[in-house]
Amino acid sequence: MVNKVYSNRISEYAHENGGRVLILFLLFLLSLYSFKNSGVNGMAMVLAVPISIVVVYLAFSYRMFSFWALFVINYYVMFLGKEGMLPLPASLPNELLELVLIAIAIIDLRETNFGNCANFMTLAVLGWCAFCTLEVLNDTCGLGMNVNAWFTGIRLMAFQLLYAVIVFALYINTPQRIYQLYKAWAFCALFAIFWCWKQINIGWDAAEMNWLFAQNHAKQHIVNGIVRYFGTFTDAANFGIHMACASVSFFVIAITNKVRKHKIFFGVVGLLTTWGMFQSGTRTAIFCMMAGFMVFLILSKSVKIIVPVSIIFGLFIGMLMFTDIGQGNNQIRRMRSAFNPEDASANVRDVNKAAISKYMKDAPWGIGIGIFERDIPAWNKFKIVSQIPPDSEYVFIWVRTGWIGVSWFAICNLIILIAGSSTVFFKIKNRSLMGIGAAWCASFAALHLGGYANQILMQFPNIVIFYGGMSTVFLLPQIEKDFELFEAKELEEEAEKRRLKLEKKRAKRV
Repeated sequence: MVNKVYSNRISEYAHENGGRVLILFLLFLLSLYSFKNSGVNGMAMVLAVPISIVVVYLAFSYRMFSFWALFVINYYVMFLGKEGMLPLPASLPNELLELVLIAIAIIDLRETNFGNCANFMTLAVLGWCAFCTLEVLNDTCGLGMNVNAWFTGIRLMAFQLLYAVIVFALYINTPQRIYQLYKAWAFCALFAIFWCWKQINIGWDAAEMNWLFAQNHAKQHIVNGIVRYFGTFTDAANFGIHMACASVSFFVIAITNKVRKHKIFFGVVGLLTTWGMFQSGTRTAIFCMMAGFMVFLILSKSVKIIVPVSIIFGLFIGMLMFTDIGQGNNQIRRMRSAFNPEDASANVRDVNKAAISKYMKDAPWGIGIGIFERDIPAWNKFKIVSQIPPDSEYVFIWVRTGWIGVSWFAICNLIILIAGSSTVFFKIKNRSLMGIGAAWCASFAALHLGGYANQILMQFPNIVIFYGGMSTVFLLPQIEKDFELFEAKELEEEAEKRRLKLEKKRAKRV
């Protein structure tokens, strides 16, 4: 009797779950076959299929869960890759989640306002994407059209900008989400700072040691005995410039916000990101911070803000330029060398640019998007151009798209910055909301200055954060009334807490 009942249960289980078991078994066999023929990457792609199905299901069921997953994964994808925890191409999780979020918005049109995408930023990014699309016809190197290389290049150079702009414009559309976005960025930055502290006080882990010494990155990160820390980022330059941009944003919110808890929280995070900037030893970062604060001062339209911030920042720069204060600190000493025009390492970029410019005179459209050293034969004169380190994102774009392309890229981004700044300057009345918009404009300008000096502009996690964040600026005037109600409620709650606290103090005295 027991055996009969047991056999019935087995048959019921097989009837209900046999299909699932068969699919999993077939996937297992396929993964083994892929491992044999394509190695670990091929096996990982097969094993990612069920994970992708789960991700798509969660994305359709919980829209904002998918957005925040995108934000966090984007911030740590390179860190996970460096630690050996991500067997997939770094851009794949980002692209998958962005495309899923856009697909959800298209399917669920009743709850989606695509009008949020109708602004100068989307137009400018589309203009850049259109130019990059035409680059498929570029045959400067005389090798014929390499569609595969072009498609790989345009995804990273253009489409990732467009995806970020659309996703943020569609999903960050309420006062609550505006603050949630900044807090998510703050907590991600805090973990990166903690990891930097860990590298300084505890040391690098095995994966980081391998990356530094086995993969020959130590020469960029240990300069004249000075260690340049990189936290969870791709390298020290990316870490330092990102922290400079973040500190500008967080300080601006702390200065302009009316709610005390926001002022304290973002002020503290601003101080910590400034500390992280110095640990990177990235000299460009200090100029990025200066540029960001200059943009903010212009947009603030307030003498009460302009005068004290200018004095504090002027004293800070004066300390670096005209004194030896802090010279015993390796990171401050390296930052101070940024103001030395005869610094040898600072002039290497100029030498590389001069060498590249000789060849780029014959390539007004560049050598082609997605074209690298491995694609160009030894006899081709542009082989040399592909071998010279670009040192800068703008130089990288110049080499791939020529002076025509890099000029168009600069114009498109200038349109974005001017349009966003005009929105903040002329259309927003609420001071706290103005601060949020000014913070994005300031950090966007700071990032591009960093991209002019270092190849960090399109590195993770910058595109999603800064292009996505900048796209929300154009929505701020539409939600200003809702924001004022939200802020008034927070101020009331804060006042009530203070009143109750005061009553408790009085009661204790009695």
